[in-house]
This record gives sequence, C-alpha cells and structure tokens, in this order.
Amino acid sequence: MPGAKIITPNAASRGETGVKRWLTRTLTWIASLAIIGAAALAAHDAAMRSGIDRLRGAAGHRLDMVGAGLESDLARFEYLPSLLEMTPSVFALLDAPANPALRDQVNRYLQGVNVTAGASNLYVLDRSGMALAASDWKESGTPVGTDLSFRPYVKQALAQGRGRFYGVGITSKRAGYYLSYALRQQGLPRGIATVKVDLEEAERAWKNLPGDVVLVDERGVVILSSRDEWKFRPLAPLASSVLAEIASTRPYGDAALRPLDWRAGYLTSERPLRRTDWRLIALDDVAPVAAEARNLAITAALGTSVLLLLVTVLWQRQRAVRYKLANRAALQAAHDSLETKVVARTAELRAMQAELVHAGKMAALGQMSAGMVHELNQPLGAMRMLSDNACVLLEHDRLDDVRSNLERIAHLVDRLGRLTHQLKAFAHKGGPSGEAVNVRQVISNAQFLVSQRLRDNGVEMIVEVPDGLAVMAEDARLEQVLVNLLGNAIDAVSTSAARRVRVVAAASDIAGGNCRIQVCDTGPGIRADILPRLFEPFITSKPAGAGLGLGLMISAHILREWGGTLRAHNMDDGGACFAIELTQAVTQEEVFE
Repeated sequence: MPGAKIITPNAASRGETGVKRWLTRTLTWIASLAIIGAAALAAHDAAMRSGIDRLRGAAGHRLDMVGAGLESDLARFEYLPSLLEMTPSVFALLDAPANPALRDQVNRYLQGVNVTAGASNLYVLDRSGMALAASDWKESGTPVGTDLSFRPYVKQALAQGRGRFYGVGITSKRAGYYLSYALRQQGLPRGIATVKVDLEEAERAWKNLPGDVVLVDERGVVILSSRDEWKFRPLAPLASSVLAEIASTRPYGDAALRPLDWRAGYLTSERPLRRTDWRLIALDDVAPVAAEARNLAITAALGTSVLLLLVTVLWQRQRAVRYKLANRAALQAAHDSLETKVVARTAELRAMQAELVHAGKMAALGQMSAGMVHELNQPLGAMRMLSDNACVLLEHDRLDDVRSNLERIAHLVDRLGRLTHQLKAFAHKGGPSGEAVNVRQVISNAQFLVSQRLRDNGVEMIVEVPDGLAVMAEDARLEQVLVNLLGNAIDAVSTSAARRVRVVAAASDIAGGNCRIQVCDTGPGIRADILPRLFEPFITSKPAGAGLGLGLMISAHILREWGGTLRAHNMDDGGACFAIELTQAVTQEEVFE
C-alpha cells in the first residue's frame, strides 16, 4: 500500500531491547547514588560520634585538671582564719577596738602572717561586722573601718561558726573567695576572722587551655571564665527574688547581669566542684569536628564511587586495559591518601591524650608532694635503716631478727598509710574522735622514728612509763605529736654538754581522770620572750629556714580535738619541759588483755 510504513519483527525487537537497556541503566544509576549516599551518611555519623567522644574525653581531663587546681586553691587557706583564735592580741583588740596601739599591733601581725601564707587579704571584724584590722591596712581599698555585716560570710560565721562567699570586694573592687571563722572565747563568738583568696591567677591560666572553661555559682552566674566578656553574666534570666538577694549582698559589684547568649555549635561538659554548689563547664567548638565529618563523608562517597566504578569496569570487559589500569591507579591513590590521613589523625589524638593525662598527673603530684614530705621523711629513713640491717642479718643467717625487721617495716608502711589519711583529715578539719591507746607503745614507736637522730646527735633518751597506761586518742596522730616534741628536744640539746631527753608518763589517782606525758630535755630552755607566745603560729626560736613555727601549734590543735592540752615551762635546773594532758582510758585491762 502506498505510503504505509512496514515494521518488521527485527525492528520491534530492537526497540524493546533499547527500552530495557535504558531502564536498566536508570535503575543502576539510582542504586549507585543510593549506595554512595548511604556510605557518606554512615561515614559522617561515625566521624561525628568519634569526634564528639574525643572532645568529651579531652574536656573531662581538662575539667579534672582545672577542678583539682581550684579545689586545692579553695582548701589551701581554710586553716588560716582559725589560727587567729590563738592570738591574744586579736581578742584584746576586740575588747578595745578604739585602742590605736592594739590596732597597729594587730595590723602588723596580720600583715606578717599573710606574707607567709600568701593569701590576698586577712582581716578581723567585730561581732557587728565592722572591720577592725587587716593585713592591707596601708593600701587603698582596705576594708578597715567598713561595715560588712550585710555580707553572707559574716552572717554564716556568726550563725554556723564558718562561712564561704565569692564576690567583688566592696572597697577593693577585686573579686575573691572569702573564708570566715568565728573567733570564740568561752564558747561565745567575739569576732570574725576572714581570709580572701585570689582566684584570678587560676582564671588567667585557663586562657592557655584548648576550648573555653567557665565556673558557675549556685545562682547560675559565671564568676570565672576564660573569656572576659562572659564574666558575671547569668546562663539564664534570674528570678526577681534572686535579683533582690543579689542587691542586698552585692556579690557581683556593678555588673549588669545580662543573660549570656549561648551560641549554638558548642559541646558542653560539666563537673561539680567539691564542697561548693558551683559547676565547672567546658565548652568546645564542634565546628572542626563537623568539618572533619564532612570531609570524611565526601571521602567515603568518593571511595564508594570508585568502588562502584571498579565493579562497572570489571563487568564491562570490553573496556580497554588502559582504562582499567588508570581506574585502579586512581583507586589506590585515593586509598593511600585516606590511610595517610587516618594514621596522622590517630597520632595527633594519641599525642593529645598523652599530654592531657600527663598534665593531670603533674597537677595531682604537685598537690600531694608539698604536704607529705615533712611527715614521711622519718618513717622512710627508719625503713631504710631496717632494710640495710636486714641485709646484714641475712648474711649472718639471723632469720628471726630479719623477720622482726620485716614486721617493723610492715608496721611503718601501715603508719605511712595512716599518716596520709590523717593529713587529709587535718586539712578538712574533721571532728574529734578517739580510742584507747597504749602510751608505752606510742612512745616506743615515736622513739623508733627518731632513733637515727638520737644516735647522730649522741642523745640519751630515758623513758619512764608504767605498764597498761592508756589514754583516749588516735595512735598515729599522738605519735605525730610525740615525734614533733622529741625532734624539738633533740635540736635543743644538740649543743649542750649533757645531752639527755626524758619522757615520763603518770596517771591520775582518780578513775577516769587525766594522764600526763612529759618530754623534758637538758637544753638551754625556752627564751623568755617566746615562752608566752610559744603555741601561736609562725613563732619559732630556730634560725631562718630551719622551721615555719607551726609544729607546736599543730600539735596543740590535735590534742584539743581529744579534749587535751599541751603546755610548756622551763625547769629550775635548766632545760625545757612540755606536758601533754589527755583523758585516761577507763577499761585498760579489757583493751590490752
């Protein structure tokens, strides 16, 4: 038929094949894109989780290091206000606040104590909250003459015996941490001793750390920050009652207290600060982690694409060998580049982790070493002596004596453990406790700890203690007191012709009465100008650098916790004598049978 188009079977078959081929290619492309997208999403998710975990771990180490430093700074001066309770001139000034001579004497005494301690300021207030004397009385901004009764730490000290507060100084305009202590006489509060601790040096060190660090108080206000513009700004709007309380106590000076506009994109990690209601918050920018995740997702997508391309090249054998080799080379190059990046990133992470762990260890070591060296030297020296003797005894096959030495070394190891516990307990000012302690055994232990010094100085030690005598105390801390008194006695007789130290203990005839332990020496005695103030802090007759003048004060403090006393006097025939009074244990036979 003219004009008609004839479709042959072969033409129809070819058209159907073309449609199938187009459909197959379309489905292949869709599947390939889905696989590439899934690989990119999986890589991005894994990289984000890994990066966030890495940031959290680093932030945790950073918070531990910063927290340990802050807690050390806050606890380091807790003992300082209570020292003024043993200073007679302070109570004399509280009795006569208008006396200019007493005020000048206390001002200079506070200045001397604070120079040794290293606090920001140390001052005394009367019961009404009026500042009477301060270590910075010569400087502008001194609190002397200022009514501070509205400050929370003043009210806390009068109500509870102690107070804590962080705020901007009313007169100095400098922020600090205030520790207050009620000065009592005969159980009644007479005044308040306050020490101000400067935390700005710790705050400045935060600026050298990765990320940002802020310290938030109990009201949710930033009081320390690695960024100056965040300081004294609340994390959220403050309630009207909180604003009223802030207006009355003025902890933040003239700060506007505008809420902090937290920007998105920060990873926050928190850690509470011990003995406070404060929180340390570490902020880390997640933008680098997100960028790294994006790069890894792109790399994964490219890698998956290359893999799919390789499958396609292998499936299409008709491709030239040159294209196969080129694709394989490209795949290998991409694989090598990815492996190099992974190895480099892993090395960086390990180095960062090692640095953070090392910094944490050094911070902990710095905290521990300063307080432990003085108390551990004598037990360690005794352990060295016993171990050397054990070697000699082994050579002579004296196994029983070797066993005795090892048992004494084990006892000293136990004592070292108790010492570390007691040092921590003293720092936290724990409550009084006691148990029945054998006086002869405690004196024997103390004598053993100073035996090397006795031999080195040629000092004879005489002990007169009845059997079964016991007092209510703690053996480790009582040994600490006796070692301190024996050490002072050895130093006193080291230049005398007669070098003797005599330890005598006697019990009261009344059941449940006191027991007196006396440590007497044949030295030159105690100077008359020092004797009335012997148990005050930083009072010593030793040359500069030989002692801080805190040993006798600490010993008296320990004995008071058990209801005991420590007194000193010069003997008529020469030498000094220190007398310990403690409660005698009631049931000695039951304790020591």
